[in-house]
Amino acid sequence: MRTERKNRGEVMRFFATAAAGTEGALRDELREARFREVRADRGGVNFEGPIDEGMRACLESRIAVRVLALLAEFEAPNEDALYEGVKGVDLSYYLEPKRTLAVRAACKDSRLTHTQYIAQKTKDAIVDEQRRQYGARSNVDLEDPDLGVFVHVVRDRASLYVDLAGESLHRRGYRKRIEEAPLKETLAAAILRLSGWDRQSPLVDPMCGSGTLPIEASLWARDVAPGLLRPRHGFERWPSHDETRKRRIAEMREAARARVKSEGPFIAGSDVSPQAIETAKQNAKAAGVRLHFSRADVRDVEALEPAGFVVTNPPYGERLAGGEELYRGMAEALRRLSGHTVVLLAGTPEISRAMRIRPDKEITVWNGPIECRLFSYSIR
Repeated sequence: MRTERKNRGEVMRFFATAAAGTEGALRDELREARFREVRADRGGVNFEGPIDEGMRACLESRIAVRVLALLAEFEAPNEDALYEGVKGVDLSYYLEPKRTLAVRAACKDSRLTHTQYIAQKTKDAIVDEQRRQYGARSNVDLEDPDLGVFVHVVRDRASLYVDLAGESLHRRGYRKRIEEAPLKETLAAAILRLSGWDRQSPLVDPMCGSGTLPIEASLWARDVAPGLLRPRHGFERWPSHDETRKRRIAEMREAARARVKSEGPFIAGSDVSPQAIETAKQNAKAAGVRLHFSRADVRDVEALEPAGFVVTNPPYGERLAGGEELYRGMAEALRRLSGHTVVLLAGTPEISRAMRIRPDKEITVWNGPIECRLFSYSIR
């Protein structure tokens, strides 16, 4: 039996994905923003509401990587059951033959074990049903699809989602130039929330690279919704995005703009690389924030007045130049900052060993494929 298309007021279930280890930060963010039935899970956070709430999450969430709307769940012990289950879902609210499509898949503890095959079978079911209904089908566009579909098969049960954001939400739109191994904007926002920063105390990143942490700090302190920086979201390409829907999204954007504060706390960034500082300045300008960037060595970091937060992502791996000597010099300089809170994203144990003091808090987070520790120190 085919499912009915979702109407605007019907309660839907959403899953906002997040970098591993940041699910708690995303949960707190969504609760603070008054989303309903918020519950953290592995890899992200569940919440509920009408379709508008999923769209609002795309506009307002700093930490979510994607916002997925659950369309259907069904048993999928084999390829035929998967095909028939997907074929029975009405996608006309989200997709029509003249618009493009991309399908991603994941599976766990199931008889269907190959994600590429699951994605292919899901795509076949969607376009075959389009041919039956319309005599035409959507083309596949893996780079910039009008609709992203995600199917998750766990213990022979499939969940079919559509991606509201389209491309990853870490792509705010302000990053004009990229330094080597940049920190994703969504992870930077999660680090800032996990750091305990109150959005009022001064903050500095003494190894700022392309400026992501200071820029995200300024956007958060001034309550600039990150979605305001994007020209459009994936849901604005759906066939259901009519004049009424356009007005509703415009109202959401206006409400978000009305909350923006004109001023924020002192936020600064420094880096030993002049190229990095130039990149950071360009990115900050594109984001519409005014920050204090300067060229300086982390070993020369100065105390903030009043004492505030130092939040940084020290280099490691291919980014590292100077090795243990750099870490020792960094640690000595940071330990001099009495009264400050120092928060380090450490991609190697050498960073915490160099600090030689016990952290107040330690959280495991993943920076892409790299398992890191987020250490927080109260310097006394």
